[in-house]
Amino acid sequence: MPKLLFLGYDRSQTRLIDLIEAHGWEVEQTGDQVSDLSAYDLVISFGYRHILRQPVLDTAKRPVLNLHIAYLPWNRGAHPLFWAAYDGTPAGVTVHEIDAGVDTGPICFQRKVNIDFTTETFAGGYKRLIDDMEAIFEDNIKAILSGRYESKTQHGNGSIKRVRDLPSGFTWSETIAPTIDRLKSSANA
Repeated sequence: MPKLLFLGYDRSQTRLIDLIEAHGWEVEQTGDQVSDLSAYDLVISFGYRHILRQPVLDTAKRPVLNLHIAYLPWNRGAHPLFWAAYDGTPAGVTVHEIDAGVDTGPICFQRKVNIDFTTETFAGGYKRLIDDMEAIFEDNIKAILSGRYESKTQHGNGSIKRVRDLPSGFTWSETIAPTIDRLKSSANA
């Protein structure tokens, strides 16, 4: 039975672990930092809070995949939905291979997601992105698990944001558009 390491979200946060197991894979899940991936046939990161450095990536049998709730190359890094709304960039989901950069690896699968910023809250928008990520993963699960997909290099500069870039003065339960307008107004004041 092939063995998969799932980094990040656990079973209570994503249905993907059960889905992968239903396809005949043994899945181990952790949110802890890892240093050796050689025991696994495939490694997938989704909601993982650590950066995998090149020495760790070099221990993997095949490219490590990251499920990022952004339409790369825009909104690499932290809080991608917030920055899509703030910067006016596309929202979406991307399955990509992890390389030495932050969310810069080749794209395997990608989909834009239309979120109505005038009615949706940040929390609701993130839930929608997670649901869409799970859907694109399920749509392509056989290719992902077998490694039979074509990846393509990211083009354009896009953007990257860190946790420290997120402005204060809002909650995730607020509606996106009026909150962004308020935050931009106070930043320009």
